[in-house]
Amino acid sequence: MQQESENITGRVAIVTGAARGIGLAVATRLLKDGGRVVFGDLDGTEAERRVGLLDSSGDRTMALVLDVTRPASVRAAVDAPVDRWGGVDILVNNAGIAGRSLPLPELTDDDWRSVLEIDLGGVFYCCRAVVPHMQRQGWGRIVNIASIAGKEGNPNAIPYSAAKAGVIGLTKALGKELATQGILVNAVTPAVIETDILRQVSPEHVKYMVSRIPMGRTGRAEEVAALVAWLCSDECSFSTGAVFDISGGRATY
Repeated sequence: MQQESENITGRVAIVTGAARGIGLAVATRLLKDGGRVVFGDLDGTEAERRVGLLDSSGDRTMALVLDVTRPASVRAAVDAPVDRWGGVDILVNNAGIAGRSLPLPELTDDDWRSVLEIDLGGVFYCCRAVVPHMQRQGWGRIVNIASIAGKEGNPNAIPYSAAKAGVIGLTKALGKELATQGILVNAVTPAVIETDILRQVSPEHVKYMVSRIPMGRTGRAEEVAALVAWLCSDECSFSTGAVFDISGGRATY
């Protein structure tokens, strides 16, 4: 059994999009490292099922229906662990969609709005809801899951690339705002990770993305989770507003 990290034990974490993929891997890792974890997801049934498999007693987990595009839903997801456990220490903004893989002239208004509202707006709403709690306690860790597409841009993925670039900019700005308050804000920029989100894009687009990775493979959600767990811990103490690549060598800056 994995040894619990003293740096996360007892911390309260909210992970968005935690029912599957990277979010599930992150929530599972934080739970194994001793944290108390809110599995927030639009698919509340699947989040509940995952919690039941990982923590039969329910002492250290909570499954909540969370729509990151609705501020009221976000506030409720923050209030629940505050009421039960007394606060929120960690926020991992993972919820997102890839959107359709199309050239710009073929994109609809809804293609643009839906990706921007979920992938970027959701990060804004969640950060706005948790920061006051972290400020009161003088400690916090926020990790935003961006994408290598936000740094380099992927053709036929303009809404997604733009949204993830926005997440990087938000991370840098908020990291500076909170730098002296004990709250660290960082972003992770994965390349292609083997998750359900790949089903949303065309096989041609997946092939293109993998072809850009020097290691020649997709990443694993558990690899991303390991990096996120460190960013959520006390061991991460002098990095904020930073962008951590996990791209198999694709990142060029």
